[in-house]
Amino acid sequence: MSEEIKKVKEEDLKKIQENQNQMAQVINQVGAIEAQKQDLLTQVPAIRKAMDELKVELEKEYGKVSINLADGTYEEIPEETLKKVD
Repeated sequence: MSEEIKKVKEEDLKKIQENQNQMAQVINQVGAIEAQKQDLLTQVPAIRKAMDELKVELEKEYGKVSINLADGTYEEIPEETLKKVD
């Protein structure tokens, strides 16, 4: 006694396979993006350190100032403002 082998329609099988392939591609892309994210996150501490070092250098030259990053102008930070922050 042999059992009949049951199969889905060819067009349904193709739809399932296409969906599975799309899902695999998306999962691979997410993995690649996560790897990029990790690479970028490992750069953050070095950039922060460089920014802190630059801040110290700039304070030696200009004192405590607020710099406009658009045009390079700066204003001194009033002493009373500095005391509130500390």
